[in-house]
Amino acid sequence: MFGGLVANLTFGFLKVAMLFATVRAAGASVQGYTVGTMSAYIWLSQGMLGSINLNGRIDLADRIKTGDVAVDFLRPVNVQLATVATEAGKAVFALIPRAVPSVAIGSLAVGMTMPRTPAPYLLGAVSLLAGIVISFSTVYLVAVVGFWLIETRGIQIFYMVVSGFFAGLFVPISLFPSWLLAIAQATPFPSMMMYPVDVLTARTTGAAAYGLVGVQFAWLGATLLVGHLLTVVGRRKLEVQGG
Repeated sequence: MFGGLVANLTFGFLKVAMLFATVRAAGASVQGYTVGTMSAYIWLSQGMLGSINLNGRIDLADRIKTGDVAVDFLRPVNVQLATVATEAGKAVFALIPRAVPSVAIGSLAVGMTMPRTPAPYLLGAVSLLAGIVISFSTVYLVAVVGFWLIETRGIQIFYMVVSGFFAGLFVPISLFPSWLLAIAQATPFPSMMMYPVDVLTARTTGAAAYGLVGVQFAWLGATLLVGHLLTVVGRRKLEVQGG
C-alpha cells in the first residue's frame, strides 16, 4: 500500500506539471477546468487508482486457467457475485491508505478547488462505490473469457491500455475531440473513474449528476448480466485435465 501511495504521488505531480501548464497555456481555463479544478481531478483520479481495477486482472483468471474454478462451482455461493464482492471489498479498503493520503498531500502541496456543500460528496460516495463495483464486474468479463481462450493475458493487456485511456486516467475525457468522446461514452470505462470524479468535484451537478449515476447503474446491470450469461455457458464448456 505504501509503494502504491508513492507511485500515486509521483505520477500525480507529473500530471500536475503537464496539466497545469496546459490550463495556463489556454488562458487560465480549458474546457471549464481551472488550475484548482484540474488539481482536484488529478488527485482524486490518482487516489482512486488503487481501488479501480484498470489492469484487467483478477485471481479468477488464474483459477480458470488451472481448473481450480471447478472447486468454486462446488461451493454454495454464486461465483460471479462472490468474486466481484470480494474484489470490491478489498478495493474499498484501499481508499484509506492510498486515496485519502494522496488527496490530502496533493491539496496541501498545490491546492485544489472542491465543493463547499455536502450534496456532491454524498452523491459522489454513491458514484464512487458504483465505479469500483463496475470496474470489477467488467474485469470479471475478461477473466471468464478464459473458459474459451485459457490464456487471457493478451486481452488483459489490451484492456489495461484501453480502460485507462477511456476512464479518464491520463486526461479528463472532456478534453477529447467530439468523436473520441462519443466512443469513450459508449463504453463502461468513464463510469469507473471519470463520472465519480465529476460528481465529487461538482463539475456536474443537479439532474446531470444524477444522470451520470444512472448511467453507472445501467452499466453495472449490463456487465453483471453479461457476466452471468458467460459464467453459465462457460461452466458447461469447462474441462479440467485429470478429471
